[in-house]
Amino acid sequence: MYHPSRRDFIRSLVMFGGSTLVLRDSFSRVQADSLSQPHKSIDEEMCRSKFTLAADRSLVTRPINEVMIAIGTSFVGTPYAANTLEQPGEEDLVINLRGLDCVTFLENTLALSRCIKMKKTTFHEYKRQLQLIRYRSGEINGYPSRLHYFSDWLYDNDRKHIVRNMAEEIGGIELGKKINFMSTHRSAYRQLKDNGFLKRVETTEADINGRTQYFIPKEKLAAVEQQILSGDIIGITTTVEGLDIAHTGIAIQADGALKYLHAPLSNGRVQITEKTLVDYLLGMKKQTGIMIARPLEPVS
Repeated sequence: MYHPSRRDFIRSLVMFGGSTLVLRDSFSRVQADSLSQPHKSIDEEMCRSKFTLAADRSLVTRPINEVMIAIGTSFVGTPYAANTLEQPGEEDLVINLRGLDCVTFLENTLALSRCIKMKKTTFHEYKRQLQLIRYRSGEINGYPSRLHYFSDWLYDNDRKHIVRNMAEEIGGIELGKKINFMSTHRSAYRQLKDNGFLKRVETTEADINGRTQYFIPKEKLAAVEQQILSGDIIGITTTVEGLDIAHTGIAIQADGALKYLHAPLSNGRVQITEKTLVDYLLGMKKQTGIMIARPLEPVS
């Protein structure tokens, strides 16, 4: 029987309601993804089409937050796809631009945007950037090396100078929550049948709980929304015990208001909210506020 990942749990929620890390010059080998060759060809062509769009619009000359919006909105209408990272066998880099969930949407948008800004617009470089973003220290070392918790994703990518954690800076307060959803729901993760993997996940959770996490409560968001940039990555915090983030997306200025560009299960496609980000959050009982990751200009 199939067991859901943390991303699957995020999907069900939608239904129901720093220190410096110096990466080695010899960046870890980009591992082959587990998709069939026809899909690889489609994904490679889709990747090239994004780079063609970037060239046509001279996006390399624009700030990265504007590149994020251009690439992110180019995915509007892309079907929602669950479980894309949960492939059988050993952990590998999964490439899928044909269907996206809320996390793979922002990861792919960020990876493509970084390639464009670095003038390294090849399929290989895109895969390299995606691996760097998705895995702890950019290294694939089994299932626990994937950045499953968004607060851990934010911490690790801040250390790698890919994003900047902004919640505290623009008025956030301490989250004050113990994160342990994966280890306390072991049966929901087929990979955690492995006792070694479970131990590593528990160690990661302990590391997360040793940090001070900041978020902006949704009731205070209206007072600080002018400090949120179009192109910022937004993680939505949740009341669910043991879990930090229930949904992710990208802030976007649209129709004169701050809205949310995301890949929700509802309507089954990448879309921009009709409501403002503030109203969108206020309408969700189990969502408590936001964490913010601001993409940084990459260094080639």
